[in-house]
Amino acid sequence: MTDPSEPEIQDEPPQLKFLRRLVTTLTVVMIGGLVVVISLLVIRLSADGPSLPAEITLPAGTTAQAVTFGSGWIAVVTTENQILILDPASHTVRQTIDIK
Repeated sequence: MTDPSEPEIQDEPPQLKFLRRLVTTLTVVMIGGLVVVISLLVIRLSADGPSLPAEITLPAGTTAQAVTFGSGWIAVVTTENQILILDPASHTVRQTIDIK
């Protein structure tokens, strides 16, 4: 018989050791992935957005429905089913595209 004050130490089966290492590795990988995702979100959301003009002058009789800012151009979708491509500095119409 064994003495009750000295518990018997049993060896773990190899499958249990493998499973414990697998769970530990998965935990480390998930924590690392979470840190990467959070850091990418912080970097992406703290970046400066496009510089927006104070106002946009449209041709007479047009009403803007949507505005998109690109690199070196501004696109305005009008309620008359047209897309106006404007110069960001002078607000002159570069191109008019009819939507059919």
